[in-house]
Amino acid sequence: MSSLKEICGGLPLHTLFENRGRKTGIPHAPVRTPNLTEHEEKLALKNSLRYFPPDLHPVLAPEFADELRHYGHIYMYRFCPQIEMRAYPIQEYPCQTIQAAAIMHMIMNNLDPAVAQFPQELVTYGGNGQVFSNWAQFWLIMHYLSQMTEDQTLVMYSGHPLGLFPSHTNAPRLVITNGMVIPNYSSRDEYEKLFAMGVTMYGQMTAGSYCYIGPQGIVHGTVLTVLNAGRRYLGVENLAGKVFVTSGLGGMSGAQAKAAVIAGCVGIIAEVDEAALLKRYKQGWLMEITDSLDHCIVRLRKARKDKMALSLGYHGNVVDLWERLVDEFNKTGDLLVDLGSDQTSCHNPFNGGYYPVQLNFKEANQLMTNNTGEFKVLVQESLRRQVAAINKLSDQGMFFWDYGNAFLLEAQRAGANVGKEWANKGEFRYPSYVQHIMGDIFSLGFGPFRWVCTSGNPEDLVVTDDIAKSVLEDAVLQEVNDSVKQQYRDNIRWIEEAKRHNLVVGSQARILYSDQNGRVAIALAINQGIAEGRIKGPVVLSRDHHDVSGTDSPYRETSNIYDGSALCADMAVQNFVGDAFRGATWVALHNGGGVGWGEVINGGFGLVLDGSTQAEERAKMMLSWDVSNGVARRCWSGNDNAYETICQAMDKDKKLKVTLPHKVMDDNILKQALLTLH
Repeated sequence: MSSLKEICGGLPLHTLFENRGRKTGIPHAPVRTPNLTEHEEKLALKNSLRYFPPDLHPVLAPEFADELRHYGHIYMYRFCPQIEMRAYPIQEYPCQTIQAAAIMHMIMNNLDPAVAQFPQELVTYGGNGQVFSNWAQFWLIMHYLSQMTEDQTLVMYSGHPLGLFPSHTNAPRLVITNGMVIPNYSSRDEYEKLFAMGVTMYGQMTAGSYCYIGPQGIVHGTVLTVLNAGRRYLGVENLAGKVFVTSGLGGMSGAQAKAAVIAGCVGIIAEVDEAALLKRYKQGWLMEITDSLDHCIVRLRKARKDKMALSLGYHGNVVDLWERLVDEFNKTGDLLVDLGSDQTSCHNPFNGGYYPVQLNFKEANQLMTNNTGEFKVLVQESLRRQVAAINKLSDQGMFFWDYGNAFLLEAQRAGANVGKEWANKGEFRYPSYVQHIMGDIFSLGFGPFRWVCTSGNPEDLVVTDDIAKSVLEDAVLQEVNDSVKQQYRDNIRWIEEAKRHNLVVGSQARILYSDQNGRVAIALAINQGIAEGRIKGPVVLSRDHHDVSGTDSPYRETSNIYDGSALCADMAVQNFVGDAFRGATWVALHNGGGVGWGEVINGGFGLVLDGSTQAEERAKMMLSWDVSNGVARRCWSGNDNAYETICQAMDKDKKLKVTLPHKVMDDNILKQALLTLH
């Protein structure tokens, strides 16, 4: 068993570890099918050997070639460290700076088997969200971080540690880019080749930026989504007796079960992978599990009648579940579902992100590897069947939304009936949850703000929870509009429910949705708590990339941008750059995340609070920009909430001056002007 000191000592090259290969008893990533040419295979092998001196090549070359042949990628299983992978208390990391130790804490949390979806393949969530491309990179970054001083910056190219470069105290300690492929070559097929060759990486969102905090983050977002869906679609505040049907119990989607119970509804979640389903059941996130559709219907009816909060995991394909619900309606006239969505990893539909209904889990995995063409045909047929069932229930009054996982996009590509007349690009028959629910919240400046107590002490989390709740309770009393007050109240409720439901998996972390004022106030209060000794260690501030300013994604985060700029990525890139010189400890910019490779540009940050006045100033400056950038962009696109929010921000900070749009009040002017052209 290795120690942290050994892990930070650099790649162990003097005496090679025994090659234990893939571990048994843990989930593994699906076999990738990059379809490399002979030249590309040689290049992939040559690239992997760059990390090792020539005298080791005769030993490593054949085993790396074997990994490439059998798994479609060189993970370097031999170098998977023999250490309990988890977020250790920050003081245990052998580092020269607190910032470096905090980054180590976050990296090891992303790879914790209790947190990561496929830990030995360095995948945190989403089926292919990599922390690193191979284990050599893990050893190198830990070594660099242990050596780093406050006048150096570590540069990461798609999982590869390029090196430590001289910088200065106020510069980021770490700058990450993932998947920055030239646009004309940013296709899914090209990605598979480039990843296999070890030259790029899909970091999802918070996997490759080292900011994932387990499924708690998506639990919170799903709770808010379901609550606001009830308000918008059903006209109710209380979801007791309402039924929510969806799919997926993996790294991100696993949160849906817990979210349904916190929201107070009946949640029926389908999952084809028994290991994922059992993991959530053992964690207590699923109340019940079954492989019987008959039992699903019986339990659904009873819970609906009794207005009981329930999370029921169905071990089977969601298409079968949707079609059974149609059958029940046809036979009895009972519409048994009120709200519906989908959280399969449809951004990666042909490599384990979506399993076709025609095959069981084992058969699908075999066909995925042996006949990719036939597998794709079955996936697209399955998508058409799923949409057909959803459409029938929707016609009867069920409300469905796309959860930003590219479900409707892939369904459209499969030929399913998801079109919408006179729609902008990115619009479908059903809205994305951003268009109808979260978009308005983003435009108010609210988004997923989070923090990690690096001491590892649960008591620190209790203190920070109390601090955040107190800040939000004070904010409710301020002169703000009703929509803002509703968001504050929802998040006060969330903090109370999060404590009660024991949502911590991995690091001692918390997430909530807050606006610019709330984020800054919470950060300053936490920093003060550290300075006073009430919090026993540094706290890392972060957020999901899925936020007000962090992501340009026409099928998700910017799907409610209607001025034609939804396909543009200036906001996310500017956010990455602006965070870097306003005080972030580390910054990340990614291609892909959520809806898939080539469909989105997104970025994130980490900011270490240590109780110092410098940390306070950085938090004020960086967090203000990190929100106002996106609000200003949403304002310019014509969003009324964003217009009001950014005007309030300018009133508060006279240094902030934003270009405001003038509305066209009479569309006839446009029509008349265009008539003169024809």
